[in-house]
Amino acid sequence: MRNANVELLLSNLLGREKADALFSTLNFPSILADWEAGTVTRAELAQSMNMALFEDLLARSPNGRAYTQETVAHGGSVYFDHGALRTVRWTQTGALPPGEAAFTRILRPLGFRLNGRYPLDRLGMTGRAYAHEDAPDEIAQFFVSELHPERFSTAFQQAVTNVVGTSKDPLTPRSLAQLWELERDGALPIDAAQALLPVIVGAFARHHDVPSEADYETLLSESAEMAWIATEGNAFNHATDRVADVFALSESEKAKGRPMKPEVERSRSGRVFQTAYRADIVTRTFKAADGALVTRDVPGSFYEFITRKREFDQATRSWVTDLRFDAGNAQGIFKMTAHAAA
Repeated sequence: MRNANVELLLSNLLGREKADALFSTLNFPSILADWEAGTVTRAELAQSMNMALFEDLLARSPNGRAYTQETVAHGGSVYFDHGALRTVRWTQTGALPPGEAAFTRILRPLGFRLNGRYPLDRLGMTGRAYAHEDAPDEIAQFFVSELHPERFSTAFQQAVTNVVGTSKDPLTPRSLAQLWELERDGALPIDAAQALLPVIVGAFARHHDVPSEADYETLLSESAEMAWIATEGNAFNHATDRVADVFALSESEKAKGRPMKPEVERSRSGRVFQTAYRADIVTRTFKAADGALVTRDVPGSFYEFITRKREFDQATRSWVTDLRFDAGNAQGIFKMTAHAAA
């Protein structure tokens, strides 16, 4: 199924070839079967953003790209379940709002609402899920985590300030006004949506300066997650394919020699099961003690898989997909970026 507004937005942003590939790869929400030329709804803009962010993740994850291409080549598709990003809730984040506030100002106007809070205490973080009000089961959710530097050492806190204190705000006054209008009206004129889409997609990136090696080492010694933020910023940490049987998929991918997580994570509810590839290694730049720029290999983003069982909803008297997350699962999955940097 194609929606003309989403197709136009993606083609203008990514080019016709990539837009066509995304339509052939990803599930498409049934709510978008109807559209009005010239007016873009919040659901259409949310889906366009999600599809563009999925493409960005594949560009940074060779393992995820290989899996996706192989799946499509065999006649399958990807059910985009959720994307995850990491933020820092700190008083000194430069021009960027602290923590998840930098992204709820985007997600809320697009129609996303809080769908659960998950303490990630072993990591010194808190995670929150955001599902789309108009199509919660079909438009990919966001799992947004905040790291709490106050739970770490004084030296760690100073390194956090040194790194994220240089952050720039990717949202312009014009884009903020467009988001306000979108939240008020639930839709935007097509030209405004075309101008807004690249700005909000671009927000999912690193917006602080090149970190120093010394600060990176300080962060890495206490939190692999904060060290990851130092190099990758607010880029998608992972994107997730919802599959029928994550256990069978895990064994199949291991047999192919793919770098799979050893064990599948199981939620306490017994309805959500997750696994993932280990993070792809990327080369990043750092400032050495003498001011020179140096490079080193560090963990980048990765690709995840999830199986969600259904539960009987007493209110609607129907079976619905369990769209919740699990703190234990999340902390296990986060370890995919914790292997040592080189």
